[in-house]
Amino acid sequence: MSAFSRFTAIAQTLPSTVPFVGPETIERTRGLAVRARIGANESGFGPAPSVIEAMRAAAAATWMYSDPENFELREALALHHGISRDNIAIGSGIDGLLGDIARLIVEPGTPVVTSLGGYPTFNYHVNGYGGRLVTVPYAGDREHLDGLLDAVRRENAPLVYLANPDNPMGSWWDADSIVAFAQALPETTLLVLDEAYGETAPAGTIPSIAALIGQPNILRMRTFSKAYGLAGARVGYAIGTLGNAQAFDKIRHHFGMARVSIAAALAALEDQTYLKDVIGRIAASRARITAIAKENGLAPLPSATNFVTIDCGRDGVHAKAIVDGLMEHGVFIRMPGIAPLNRCIRISTGPESDMALLEETLPLVLKAVGSRQ
Repeated sequence: MSAFSRFTAIAQTLPSTVPFVGPETIERTRGLAVRARIGANESGFGPAPSVIEAMRAAAAATWMYSDPENFELREALALHHGISRDNIAIGSGIDGLLGDIARLIVEPGTPVVTSLGGYPTFNYHVNGYGGRLVTVPYAGDREHLDGLLDAVRRENAPLVYLANPDNPMGSWWDADSIVAFAQALPETTLLVLDEAYGETAPAGTIPSIAALIGQPNILRMRTFSKAYGLAGARVGYAIGTLGNAQAFDKIRHHFGMARVSIAAALAALEDQTYLKDVIGRIAASRARITAIAKENGLAPLPSATNFVTIDCGRDGVHAKAIVDGLMEHGVFIRMPGIAPLNRCIRISTGPESDMALLEETLPLVLKAVGSRQ
């Protein structure tokens, strides 16, 4: 089937794809049922009961568009962080905000610096606007700060992406290192600092809001998708200077947020007691995944996120066989896509029933994979 002839030159060169294959797609194409959904870094612990009740109460108002200024949520976040609401932009998860940033900065041929094997949705947006990705290999399974800085200077890049803590490796830098990196960047380079996993990181990982709030070439990205358990609600936000936060108003979808999602985020932000409890459960599940991996002769990497990346000791072919083998038992996990990171698999934290199924099936899969290779 031929495509419409007036698509842009960029659109005509892009593949029709998505950055991640969802578990629903795997169920449809392979005829398998997901029994343990521990691959997409969602929170299997779910949102707080107070959040679910707030969503129910808001459902009747779904006939109305949401406030295009997102005033109430910006005000609540401002109070939470001790900043002005004018320093905050709301979007449909960090993924949506990344697309807005690419639209604001990237033109055909624009050099954009990121890590080789890092979060692929950022690359997806850059490619969509014709940007030229400049990738820097990881160093010791962490994003290479010096390498990223060198690439920015060499390319005179207007945009650099850094996730701390990192996806897909779960590694992290301390706050002082992040601040030093940000302050060493040229003033003409915007740092997109993705802090999606900030709530699950150890103390001393995330710079204070005050440490970077006045620097005009930084946007800090936060989400309700991870620790707050609202991945399906699609609520994220950016923290930056007044000029940067308001720049989103130039191009964003002003009616892009659902009223039910905004109600959920407001309730989640208010229920910090539940958040604290979930963070503890995530930490316990991380320890459980780590123990299961070690019991099976694998090497789990230290993690500051809601997942554990596990070194399987060989190559991407071997790791993919493990991923596929676990799915045969209904255990959905993922793996990094780029060598040498793809020697690993990545397992999200989840409730004990999921952990028990992982513990039961992983040795069976490793035995079967070993017998085939």
